[in-house]
Amino acid sequence: MSLQHEPLELLQQLVRIDSQNPPGNSKEIIFFIREYLKQLHIPFSVYEVSKNRFNLVCTVRSKNARKKILFAPHVDTVPATGRWRFSPFGGVVYRGRLYGRGTTDCKVNVAAALYLIKRLKLENTRLNNLDLVFAFCGDEETGSKFGIIPLMKVLKNIDYGIVLDANEFNIVVAQKGLLHLRVEFFGKEAHGAYPHRGINAIVKAIAALEEIVKHGFLRKRPHPILKKPTLNIGRFIGGDKVNIVAGSAFFELDIRYLPSMDKNEIIRDIERIARKKGKYKVKILAHQGPIEIPRDSFSLNILRGVLRAKKIHSRLIPSFGATVINFLKARGIETFAFGFGTKGCAHTKDEYVKVDNLYKGIEVLCEYVKKLDKKLENEKIRARIANV
Repeated sequence: MSLQHEPLELLQQLVRIDSQNPPGNSKEIIFFIREYLKQLHIPFSVYEVSKNRFNLVCTVRSKNARKKILFAPHVDTVPATGRWRFSPFGGVVYRGRLYGRGTTDCKVNVAAALYLIKRLKLENTRLNNLDLVFAFCGDEETGSKFGIIPLMKVLKNIDYGIVLDANEFNIVVAQKGLLHLRVEFFGKEAHGAYPHRGINAIVKAIAALEEIVKHGFLRKRPHPILKKPTLNIGRFIGGDKVNIVAGSAFFELDIRYLPSMDKNEIIRDIERIARKKGKYKVKILAHQGPIEIPRDSFSLNILRGVLRAKKIHSRLIPSFGATVINFLKARGIETFAFGFGTKGCAHTKDEYVKVDNLYKGIEVLCEYVKKLDKKLENEKIRARIANV
């Protein structure tokens, strides 16, 4: 394997490993990463948080270890559904594109992170002040319960974080809050031929839904880049049989809200509507707070400088879905998302990534960590002078 082609062949090997989630078995791909790091003599720790649910953390230590930056790509993919032109696990290269499940989301970022480690090793480069911490996580596609969430317990004293899970060198600086709710109503069962003898929970649920959809929280003033809040009715289930008055019914809501909004206020408004319809229960199924990254972020602006110097077009963009940024932000880590996927390809059949993105991505990461390390060194010198 030549050094010129090694990053591409590394990505092909990763794509050929089935890490679909569900079922979420990350053993094979994490063990592949383990063997790769062993050959480089890089220390690592493997964490099995549940059966066949593996994650790996490794650290490339600097001379002075003043600061730590975390790179966090995920190794799992969505299932390879539909009919594909090329095998989803073939790693076929065609006209400058590498095809396969997870190429864009997000094994290109896994490959770039791994080859960054090797690149620094080949150059015999040891940073002065910046430890590089890599968390190769599973379970991102189904909520991170077996991925970054338990890993945060062992990822200590991290100063900067980059979630490697974005496309086209764009930088994710804002994300809506995610609120999943189940709203359940209780009625009284009766024979379907005598509906007046019962209380139909489905009727109550429909009436509540109509009012919720018309509620004012969806008409909040739009955010500059996140736009408006959204509401999706994902499930509606009620009753047991056609000739029985429904004794219970529930619906589930996917609410994406803005940084200016309050999760508890949204829940209170929904409860207020539900209360008017009768006996009810509201359950929070999932929650992630909204995120907005300050534009004067130290680590962010160094990356933007590297991209400008390399004449790579990059935009500050929102994430309308949910990344794992919020888990890092909750620990006070200066964080944003960034990556090298190809726009419009994630979660699609015939998913692909532009091969050029991989090579440019490695160059950007390598230059970025050196620039960040140098900036820390300059700050150290200035602080020393100021104290003389």
